[in-house]
Amino acid sequence: MAAFVLDSHALLAFFRGEEGAVAVKDLLHKAAGLDRLLHMTEVNYAEVKYTLLKKDGAEAWVQAADILDSLPIEFHPVMRGLAATAADFKARFKISLADAFAAALAKEKKAELVTGDREFKALEKEIKIVWLK
Repeated sequence: MAAFVLDSHALLAFFRGEEGAVAVKDLLHKAAGLDRLLHMTEVNYAEVKYTLLKKDGAEAWVQAADILDSLPIEFHPVMRGLAATAADFKARFKISLADAFAAALAKEKKAELVTGDREFKALEKEIKIVWLK
């Protein structure tokens, strides 16, 4: 199994039952079955938390937080090298800062980025992307 990075769009789709949720669920099950972790930055974790709190309320976040503890996801802190790559992506492409961190982690890990966020279209020559449908 290749290495995968989840952006916040993918994890939000999973928690909110949106388009792509089944694909993310399948990827999580596959990763757990193979004892392989998926990857996400702490920045994208924060984006998931604030989106759930803002759009769905505190109870939705509490439920999601409980589930997160059992998922095969390794959360990566922001280190200088990752921040430098994210800044480069943000400067060159029209993407959010959180998306720049997800892309930077995918590049660092030589992983495929799992997303449904079309902002990443501009980065297809920089990183591998698995598009959620």
